Amino acid sequence: MRVRGGRTIPAVVAGVVASFVGYASSASVVLAGLLHVGATPRDAASGLLALSVLMGCTGIALSFRLRQPISAAWSTSGAALLAVTARPPGGFSTAVEAFVIAGLLAVATGAFPPFARAVALVPAPLGAAMLAGVLLPLCARVAVGIVDLPAVVAPCAAVWLLLMRIARTWAVPGAVAAAAIAVAVAGAHGPGAGGVSLVPHPMLHVPHGSIVAAIAIAVPLYLVTMASQNLPGLAVLRINGFDPPVRPLLVATGTASVVAAPLGGHGINLAALTAALVAGPEAHPDPRRRWVAAAAGGVAFVGLGLAAGTVIALAGFAPPLVVEAIAGLALVGALGGSLASATGDDRLRDAAVVTFAVTASAIRVVGISAPMWGLVAGIATAAASGSRRCRAIPWPVKERKCRPCRCAGGSGSTPSQRRCRRREIRGR
Repeated sequence: MRVRGGRTIPAVVAGVVASFVGYASSASVVLAGLLHVGATPRDAASGLLALSVLMGCTGIALSFRLRQPISAAWSTSGAALLAVTARPPGGFSTAVEAFVIAGLLAVATGAFPPFARAVALVPAPLGAAMLAGVLLPLCARVAVGIVDLPAVVAPCAAVWLLLMRIARTWAVPGAVAAAAIAVAVAGAHGPGAGGVSLVPHPMLHVPHGSIVAAIAIAVPLYLVTMASQNLPGLAVLRINGFDPPVRPLLVATGTASVVAAPLGGHGINLAALTAALVAGPEAHPDPRRRWVAAAAGGVAFVGLGLAAGTVIALAGFAPPLVVEAIAGLALVGALGGSLASATGDDRLRDAAVVTFAVTASAIRVVGISAPMWGLVAGIATAAASGSRRCRAIPWPVKERKCRPCRCAGGSGSTPSQRRCRRREIRGR
């Protein structure tokens, strides 16, 4: 398919805007997560650089190859998990080991259907409850910031509320801009950026440390990324009429995660927010040209990655509580969606509440952090209450469709169609 300049300008503009909004809305979350698990400002700049460049290149390659608006993004929910996880023994090197394991788990999900079927045994409400427990402490930092630093955080919250009313997409970028102005006016200063260069330099880390501690971070990181980013990203594409090949996409994003990990990147997945902006008719009225928006967004991500050092330097001038409060504002919507999903099934509501409570407690036992214990406690509660057969996480395990059902709509007019229809009902 040939791309003609005049007809693709709207798609290019939409892709660039989507990338800027996605970057500005979640960079504070990624920064808070990396710093919390032991990264230095230089390590964080390297991580932002690696994530931005690799997710940009991944989105460009997939969009060009498939002619679909495939956007890759960093794992915002995974960064939120890191922001409330206790620093692992061994510091950032152990965290890097966890990033590698989580990426390999994503590759295995796409490459080996039996592995995906095993992971699908985790009930969907428990995964949502674990994510809600991860997000709650970070969202609560907004209230703490308003009390402790009212001159800085209160204006950010006010701008966020106003923009949520009139221009929801720009609410978090507006809060970031308000924070920069408030910090300058109020004279509040943070610890600085540790001499980080405005031009980021890759920092290579050799993964090593406690394998138990790494797995305890990697498994929740993998689960929240799959449940809150990959699945919504696929849903956005399908809602807009596209049919993405699920398994190759998981392998591609998982491989990008493994490559980014030694450079400090915590994870790359399919985009949800960015995909919503580039896959819909707002990007281009012709669905066949929307892949240009995703590719342009990928180019913009690469450019934004080169500014990672500037982002870290500017964030270093703000008190850490301000960065955490902005991250909390960015995650309010995700928290609400997770709570709604967690409590939607009456049969698993008690197990979901247990998962949520244990995850939010921030406990750490035998080197294993609260999200893992929360998931274990929730599964145990579901088993004790006899709710083990409730609907599991709808992982993309198998893409092939039965030819008779696809042709006749599963009407059951032939024996093969009736058998396929019975399998479909049992699988729901």
